[in-house]
Amino acid sequence: MQNFHVSERRTCELIGIHRTTLNYKAVVKPDESALVQRITELACEYGRYGYVRVTDLLNEEDWGINYKRVERIWREEGLKVPRKHKKRRRLWFNDGSCVRLRAERKDHVWSYDFVTWKLFRGGKVRILNVLDECSRESLGVLVKRSIKAIDVEGLLANLF
Repeated sequence: MQNFHVSERRTCELIGIHRTTLNYKAVVKPDESALVQRITELACEYGRYGYVRVTDLLNEEDWGINYKRVERIWREEGLKVPRKHKKRRRLWFNDGSCVRLRAERKDHVWSYDFVTWKLFRGGKVRILNVLDECSRESLGVLVKRSIKAIDVEGLLANLF
């Protein structure tokens, strides 16, 4: 407007915004900083809670707040709920900590996985792969249309 000596109305029309948007002044509520701090504390304390549950916790503390406001602050602060990890078999220690068993040498840890392959005519072929974790060597492969428990036991018995 100042560089080209154009009116506010004409400038807003050219840019494609409303004049009220141009003149809008954000109103910061006095409890905003305390609320941001409390939301961050709750997000750290309850790691698996999202903004809706944090809103419920805040309302239990008599904040009287809308979930949309909490969602806005949640986004501004970059808070996220971490993804759940797949459950895997773990070794549990007496102190409650856990660690996955890592392969130290050949034939120390084996892993197996079922794979399904869909055929062109609509049938399926199932594949059982047994791998050595240390050397990444394939120890055994079983390919059948239907793999039963007795088939898995037979393959593992041959490998042992």
